Amino acid sequence: MAQGNLYIISAPSGAGKSSLINALLKEKNMHSMMVSVSHTTRNPRPGEVDGVHYHFVSVEEFEALIEKGAFLEYAKVFGGNYYGTSLPAIEKNLAEGIDVFLDIDWQGARQIREKVPSVQSIFILPPSVGELENRLRGRGQDSEEVIADRMTKAVDEISHYNEYDYVIVNADFDVALQDLKTILQAERLRCGYQQKQNAQLLDQLLAK
Repeated sequence: MAQGNLYIISAPSGAGKSSLINALLKEKNMHSMMVSVSHTTRNPRPGEVDGVHYHFVSVEEFEALIEKGAFLEYAKVFGGNYYGTSLPAIEKNLAEGIDVFLDIDWQGARQIREKVPSVQSIFILPPSVGELENRLRGRGQDSEEVIADRMTKAVDEISHYNEYDYVIVNADFDVALQDLKTILQAERLRCGYQQKQNAQLLDQLLAK
């Protein structure tokens, strides 16, 4: 069995990253895929389920995992909460041939590239600044202050787009989803992947 591929997907808030990932995971004709479930020390929000949205752990548990080298990447964010990506879980799923998506920002992406040079990274762009703001307002969840803060952060995040292997402009959702599917299919058609996936066939074809 060929190993699954590891992907980083980043985008400014409101670009449609989560919607694209969720739609991709519902595609019945695609191969096995999953989004990595991060560890965090923050408290669960209403409706969040441990092991589904996050692995909720204490600060002491998280720091013990850091000491063990159990994270592919981790960070302590504003507010003092830790967030991290479990290395053993990623390795297990990849070994089972599952493509794994890491929904992280550009800083986490840099950490992962240093440890896993083969990782493929995708950046999702909004079609315009105005459309990005409209999408944030359309959620109806954030105050004007929060929206302004997200817009400011979006500029910083977008400035790192050129660190990624692929860039998708999410102007039309269906087109952007097809672009994402095309990237995944292309990665599975690489020679190295096919050598492992079709090892028996290649042996038969090359037998004298």
